[in-house]
Amino acid sequence: MVKFQETQLDRTFSALSDPTRRALLARLEGEDALSVSELAQPFAMSLPAVMKHLDVLSDAGLITRTKTGRTVSCRLNADPMEEAMGWLARYQRFWTQRLDALEAMLNARRRPSGSTSGGHGTPEGGGA
Repeated sequence: MVKFQETQLDRTFSALSDPTRRALLARLEGEDALSVSELAQPFAMSLPAVMKHLDVLSDAGLITRTKTGRTVSCRLNADPMEEAMGWLARYQRFWTQRLDALEAMLNARRRPSGSTSGGHGTPEGGGA
């Protein structure tokens, strides 16, 4: 059985639960690094509010921050998401099996049970 480090997994899911934090991570996905002010630019919130979101992401290990002079830059660290993906993969297998079983049942119901005339004899309503 796979043993997950609960505290790290909890922090990862907690950090990912907020749409603003997911949007911040998405912005970092395609960039080597962005300054805090660059990250905050498209959001309709104060810089201190963005900083609080970045603190949560940093505490979860999802970003790293480096300071050069007065500029703080952030980088994505996707390593904690790998553990979360492993946890979710178990449920992906569960749902894949369930959906495959549903598909098999629906396909079985769609198959005709015999020929179109009901097998043998005359069609109904056609007296002899």
